[in-house]
Amino acid sequence: MNTQQLLTKYRDWLFRSSAYRMDLSIIGIDKMTVAPSAGAEYRDQRTAYLAGELFSIENDPEMAEVLKQLMNDPEAEEDDRKAASAYYKEMMKTMCIPKDEYVAFRKLQDESYDAWLQARRQNDYSLFEPYLKKVIETTRKFYGYRESDLSLYDRMLDDFEPGMTTERYDRFFAALKERLLPLIRKVTQAEQIEDGFLYQDYDIDLQKKYTDHILKYLHFDPEWGYQNETEHPFTSWTCENDCRTTTKYLKDNIVSAVLSTVHEVGHATYEHNVDPKYDGMIFSEGISSGMHESQSRLMENYLGRTLAFWQYNYPRLQELFPEQLKNIPAEAFWRALNASKPGLLRTEADELTYPVHIMIRYEIEKGLFDGSISTEGLDKVWDQMYEDYLGIKADGAKDGILQDVHWSDGSFGYFPTYALGSAFAAQFVHKMREEIDVDKALSEGRMDICINWLKEKIHRWGCRYSADEVMRIAAGSEFDVNYYLDYLENKYTDLYALKGE
Repeated sequence: MNTQQLLTKYRDWLFRSSAYRMDLSIIGIDKMTVAPSAGAEYRDQRTAYLAGELFSIENDPEMAEVLKQLMNDPEAEEDDRKAASAYYKEMMKTMCIPKDEYVAFRKLQDESYDAWLQARRQNDYSLFEPYLKKVIETTRKFYGYRESDLSLYDRMLDDFEPGMTTERYDRFFAALKERLLPLIRKVTQAEQIEDGFLYQDYDIDLQKKYTDHILKYLHFDPEWGYQNETEHPFTSWTCENDCRTTTKYLKDNIVSAVLSTVHEVGHATYEHNVDPKYDGMIFSEGISSGMHESQSRLMENYLGRTLAFWQYNYPRLQELFPEQLKNIPAEAFWRALNASKPGLLRTEADELTYPVHIMIRYEIEKGLFDGSISTEGLDKVWDQMYEDYLGIKADGAKDGILQDVHWSDGSFGYFPTYALGSAFAAQFVHKMREEIDVDKALSEGRMDICINWLKEKIHRWGCRYSADEVMRIAAGSEFDVNYYLDYLENKYTDLYALKGE
């Protein structure tokens, strides 16, 4: 085939694939937000069927040959060659899996999510454990079909963050452990920041009104974005102009839904700002998890937890909740928002203790796949690690092993990217603050200035470049974990007046 014939087949294949992915994405969003639970079995069977049809399209042997030719065709444009190469690499990961086994696994993923949700509601890990065991067994089997020199868990890590291995993550977490655990102990022993007013009775309907204000401030446009509610907040998208975020409202916690919203909008904004010419193709869909998390954590923590952010947004919050906040100045609210204390829930964790939550999950995942940890009694292992690292222990599985949804669908290797993304973000923000007046923009309601910087430096590339390449483009240097550690040490040393200790 000549170049034009190759491109015609390639683009038709992209369109057909994207149509199925769109359907599955919308069904998935619906399942985790508003779909009636009684219809789960019917939906799960048909979702598995659609996933099987997509599997056949994405692993068409004829298309494997087309991609192989296209990625080596000197007459094709560089973007098409590079995208074809990326698709071919992904295809080689899944072509080796028998279709009937893949369809069965998709059904298992849906059943596992349903079991996780039921177990969470009943605070009973035993209801979820058999499904988790099956998911791990199947995941192990699927990775065994691949040809790779990497260890089993390294292959999983590489899928979510290309180039990352246990060796690199071990060094990363060792650096965090060395500098953050002593700092956490110092903060815990210091005079505590008053934050009780954050945990009063806050009417959820009024919280939703405030969320509308925050979404507008964040330039989350209803023409391309939509927000819903779910048990475990997430973001999904079908294309650059259809990005869906979710949040969760807690009646006794005013900041939870706000920071969750800011976090998820960070993900959505990233997808929306990818160059439109990459819409529906791998350069938009294949962004590494660490890069994606860098943008959600950047929005939530490095911008959303600043005093400048709240100088603009706090007056509206006081208007809606005058009784709870009438005597609380903006700076006191900001200090409370950044208070650090060990807690059980990862999604509610402060910046300082958050990476410890991730480190625990990383160590458990390594154990699950090297055979040193079993799913049986995993809730006890989880509780012991929390006691060892943070000095706390859950009363039940809901706030322990069942608090995250990720393992229900086999997303092993994903958790470490949360901490890595936070570290990426520190380096990006360091450069951003050198080039624009971030605090002035935030305090004047000009979030667009920050978003435009991110779009120009990071978002528009999608995964056209690797995370290491984007770091060099945006920050002008190689990744260095010390930007993250210095940021946390400086912030919490000042916040808790630890200088001289």
